[in-house]
Amino acid sequence: MKSPAVVNFAPEKGSVEIRELERPVIGEEDVLLEVENVGVCGSDLHQWTADHSWTVNYPVVLGHEFGGRIVEVGSRVSGWKEGERVVSETAAVIDQNNPMTRQGRYNLDPTRKGFGYGVNGAMTRFVRVPARILHHVPDSLPMEQACLTEPCCVAYNAVVRNARIEPGDRVIVLGPGTIGILCAAMARLCGAQVAVVGLPQDAGRLEVARQYGCEVVIGDATAWAMQRDAMGCDGVIDAAGASITLKIALELVRPAGWISKVGWGPQPLGFNLDKLVQKNVTLQGSFSHYWPIWERVIALMASGQFDVRPVIGGVWPVTDWHTAFEKMHHGEVVKSVLRPL
Repeated sequence: MKSPAVVNFAPEKGSVEIRELERPVIGEEDVLLEVENVGVCGSDLHQWTADHSWTVNYPVVLGHEFGGRIVEVGSRVSGWKEGERVVSETAAVIDQNNPMTRQGRYNLDPTRKGFGYGVNGAMTRFVRVPARILHHVPDSLPMEQACLTEPCCVAYNAVVRNARIEPGDRVIVLGPGTIGILCAAMARLCGAQVAVVGLPQDAGRLEVARQYGCEVVIGDATAWAMQRDAMGCDGVIDAAGASITLKIALELVRPAGWISKVGWGPQPLGFNLDKLVQKNVTLQGSFSHYWPIWERVIALMASGQFDVRPVIGGVWPVTDWHTAFEKMHHGEVVKSVLRPL
């Protein structure tokens, strides 16, 4: 049985197309998942436009934000059965003996390979998934929302685990993409007063940030950062895909404040870090997620405490991937979702 798949086939710009692929063969510790929905990530766009900064195993099916139903279970898999609704983490290949994996921090295993760049992802009908990274989805949570558990976990890790927000803190988020807006929403859930900063062309996405109770700043956020006591904001979440935003963050944050950097940017810095020292600022990188974060985020989503509906700009058939990509790329929507079935 062949199914259409969105394949990134070469490192050159625009090297993405629909190809017909055979149904995957699973191993003893895998399940075969029939994908119901898959989110389009900024990293999918970066591979499409060829401005990414990570190694890709070409050709590869894109898509790492996904959920669906189990249709086949490997012979050594226990605790899972056909028909169950699940979402999957992204750590498709890990080294069980790596020291980080042994600590439960397999997201930081340097040999880790993820869906959509290291192994085939979910922008197709069927995907092979190791059973160790599955999570149950409650029946009350629609799959077009549940498939976005992954970016919500990225936000949770950046905001809850890798920052130190207290209720009443003033927090600035740089970059109104999916991760930036979800980070802002998570910071609001933690009790922070939040401003999301963008450019004039981000107006549509910034309106989505308003739906989460955030303030919006176009351009320079200095006035907002200095509003309380002229010392700067308590923390900055750098969710932009440009290195220069770290310099902006250092200007906006108060002495003894913090910066949580979650946005990727391949450009060299091109500026000194003296303000990091002078202000005694904590700079924390934040990458991916791991098991307990997923369980907490699914609980937040299923209870309605964390609502992803405002970021979803539409659902398209997987064969209309180009439209879905273009709408995100041009900022018409925050998040596009594909439907392989």
